[in-house]
Amino acid sequence: MDRKKFLAQVGMGAAALLVPACMGGLSSCKKTDTNPTKDFTVDVSSGSLATNGGFMVSNGVIIARTNSGSFLAVAAACTHEGTNINYNPSGNNFICPNHGAQFDSTGNVTQGPASNNLTRYNTTLTGNSLRVFS
Repeated sequence: MDRKKFLAQVGMGAAALLVPACMGGLSSCKKTDTNPTKDFTVDVSSGSLATNGGFMVSNGVIIARTNSGSFLAVAAACTHEGTNINYNPSGNNFICPNHGAQFDSTGNVTQGPASNNLTRYNTTLTGNSLRVFS
């Protein structure tokens, strides 16, 4: 048997093993829910959220502090291919670094290739503790 035939058979064997596992519900083959119910707090007294224009990702949510000092929270995964988005303080919007999708401050798509909006979360500030919740 030549090398090309051997590699083709090995590849088919691996595929035959993986297909039933995915069909049987193996977790690594399923797309996970990227926007489950959220309720958590973050400390904004230090780190990136201590200054206007900063942002961070926590629990699958991107939290941004606008230039005016208010807080925004939307799902961190771009709805196009799941890459974590970034906050753009000068435009007060979110941008995907992979393919350039853009979302406004409330998570609505303003530029593709994404076609679905981001889930928006509520925020409440008490002292230095910011609560992010559904």
